[in-house]
Amino acid sequence: MNQISEQLSVRVFGGPTALIDYGGLRLLTDPTFDEPGHYARPDGRPGLTKTAPASIAPADLGRIDAVLLSHDEHPDNLDNSGRKLLADVPLTLTTPSGAGRLGGTAKGLSTWESVELTRPDGGVVTVTGAPALHGPEGAEKVTGDVVGFVLTGEGLPTVYVSGDNASLDAVRQVADRFGPVDTAVLFAGAPRLKPVLDGALLVLDSALAVEAARVLGARTVVPVHMDSWEHFTEGREDVVAAFTSAGLADRLRLG
Repeated sequence: MNQISEQLSVRVFGGPTALIDYGGLRLLTDPTFDEPGHYARPDGRPGLTKTAPASIAPADLGRIDAVLLSHDEHPDNLDNSGRKLLADVPLTLTTPSGAGRLGGTAKGLSTWESVELTRPDGGVVTVTGAPALHGPEGAEKVTGDVVGFVLTGEGLPTVYVSGDNASLDAVRQVADRFGPVDTAVLFAGAPRLKPVLDGALLVLDSALAVEAARVLGARTVVPVHMDSWEHFTEGREDVVAAFTSAGLADRLRLG
């Protein structure tokens, strides 16, 4: 577990899935707990292959106060086990279109829209929807809508969760409103699929993650979404090498 401060810790379980303990609340990102296997698509587009299991089972997570779901349409962000878990969670924050598909306790967050969550001590955590783009400009027509998240609260560090975002422009918008951030949970892994958008980068690669950290002025960076899936073209070693080369290795907190 990365114990970043008294009010913040992040535990990474593989792929995009991490548990953020923040101000007494327990927030889970993009739940993926299936065993390794292939996910075919009914429309004939390329499927995705999971190569490693999560490091924890859903039953062992304990209380989850809310899920921060960047999007619901791809199994590397929400798989079968993850969907089952949502039924037992009091709130899932995701894209407006995703909330419509999921129903139940799902609530859509548009860009810069906020919701307040009550902390155990009676205080409030504010979760704000952040811009995100799952690929190059215009990618949403192919990859769908995506949302990131900014967590704030009185006496709490500012935390940015990028979601499946490949756009530094989106990161700059977050920095303009909330920067410098204390901790950035950055989805990386440089995923690419040759038949999709001509093999363009779908989420940050290691070099872009470094730039994102600089833009945000992030004091701490927790990289996720860089293992356990065949279409991720970079991994932990690439992230470490990029941050080391940039002189920012001391900011990394690896799960």
